[in-house]
Amino acid sequence: MTINFRKCLLIFLYLVSLYGCTSTPTGVKPVSDFDINKYLGIWYEIARLDHSFEKGLIDVYANYSLLDNGGIKIVNRGKNSDDNKWKEAVGTAYFINKKDVGSLKVSFFWPFYGAYHIAKLDKAYTIALVIGPNLNYAWLLSRSENPDAKLCDEYFKEASRLGINDGKWIKIRNCI
Repeated sequence: MTINFRKCLLIFLYLVSLYGCTSTPTGVKPVSDFDINKYLGIWYEIARLDHSFEKGLIDVYANYSLLDNGGIKIVNRGKNSDDNKWKEAVGTAYFINKKDVGSLKVSFFWPFYGAYHIAKLDKAYTIALVIGPNLNYAWLLSRSENPDAKLCDEYFKEASRLGINDGKWIKIRNCI
């Protein structure tokens, strides 16, 4: 193989891997008529699927705000359950396609992006089911630290319908 071919192959594989991280999982349809201005502000993590970058964190929340360049600033905070110290991650998000579709690419470590697809969102923007690039990444977020249990059940049922096993959720806060 020539060096140019190897270089082209590596660039191609890199681009394919980036696309794979922002693709939409089969069966997930991001919400339409999405309004980022209504989504801005604080969202509390009610439940999540297990993954290394939030391992052991409790009291997790995210704050979304607009950037001057049209992107969205994300500040995720959570308390380490072992030492009670707060951890923070700051990232940016950009719409993948149209700005009225709840499908974004998020980066906490440039140039790597991951998918953030809002699969279910109530009209009042008080609770959201977010799915990543595949069904191994999912979050139930709420404006309230303890949302209504019936509403939570509705969102967990939607996650189950999409193929997420009910037993895989790590529940961070209680629905009441």
